[in-house]
Amino acid sequence: MPTSSYFQQLKKIPAGTTIIAGPCSAEDHDQVLVTARGLQRLGVGLFRAGAWKPRTRPGAFEGCGEIALSWLTEARQITGIPVAVEVANARHAEAALRAQIDVLWIGARTTVNPFTVQEIAEAIRGTGIPIMVKNPVNPELMLWIGAIERLQEAGCHDIAAILRGFSCLSTGRWRNEPLWQIAIDLRQHLPGMPLFCDPSHIAGRRDGIAEIAQEALNLDFDGLMIEAHCRPDQAVSDAAQQLRPEDLGAILAKLVVRQRTTDPGSACQQRLRELRTEIDSLDATLVTTMARRMALSRAIGDLKRANNLTVLQRSRWEQVLGHARAEAERLGLNARLAEDVFKLLHQESIDIQQKILKNGGDAPQSPRRP
Repeated sequence: MPTSSYFQQLKKIPAGTTIIAGPCSAEDHDQVLVTARGLQRLGVGLFRAGAWKPRTRPGAFEGCGEIALSWLTEARQITGIPVAVEVANARHAEAALRAQIDVLWIGARTTVNPFTVQEIAEAIRGTGIPIMVKNPVNPELMLWIGAIERLQEAGCHDIAAILRGFSCLSTGRWRNEPLWQIAIDLRQHLPGMPLFCDPSHIAGRRDGIAEIAQEALNLDFDGLMIEAHCRPDQAVSDAAQQLRPEDLGAILAKLVVRQRTTDPGSACQQRLRELRTEIDSLDATLVTTMARRMALSRAIGDLKRANNLTVLQRSRWEQVLGHARAEAERLGLNARLAEDVFKLLHQESIDIQQKILKNGGDAPQSPRRP
């Protein structure tokens, strides 16, 4: 996959990372220009603002539309910062192209719809305009990758991905769960793809932005997209998660951009090799142990079939899970990690035993689909 050059060449702040910033919505001419001037002093690489805002319910502010594009281009003329806007359909993309907007982005509610993404891809085919793709609202890696691939097939090569978090049933600490592993998996599938994090939409409130931003940089993200507004408390959309430019500047000044590696001959690298060798040995033991556990599950499945027992033995499962939680806590291990691992093991055991009851014999040992 071609590596995007546009996003790698964007201006970086002194700490050494790329910042995309601007208001959730372009509300009026004055708000856009005042905010852009404030961000210019911070060394922001790309100015963002929404001209069309997909809202959950009718009657909410849905953006100023095409007139906002002229405010953005004026902000670029005054500050020298290239500008970006969200497009939710082909008509938006065509309007942004006519206005000579520098960068487009596809939001989470649009990424989830392959038909709409394809229409946008056709609208920008052959233009060469850089485009960013936010993750879909639901945690589905292939849907995110599929949206990027549709753009690539339309000849778009300057593409970046943005992690803005996922809507999940669990009520966690953040508005949208970051689920960092999905972004890590995206990079494995699309090596070289620039990856940004949107702490504003993950946190959902301004007092969580600094923490999420630093976590993203610790995970080697290429930059951040953060919502900033000259008067955030008066914002007509997402007021709680927007920062004043000066408050964003204070956060940026404290960010630590970590190096990817050190000298191969350094003491640090030598110690890392030693520790990783030990981890490799433990990992091999883990896989062997899981294989033995599944062999026992197959034996239990045969026994249940012979004695006409249900696959799920509720009291036994509660006992296993409770013991795993207690042991994790005793050993200082994250109890949630232990619970998640044991739930995966239990689901695999259920799948094996269901096949035994269905097929009348040993379950085939075939790999699970990803």
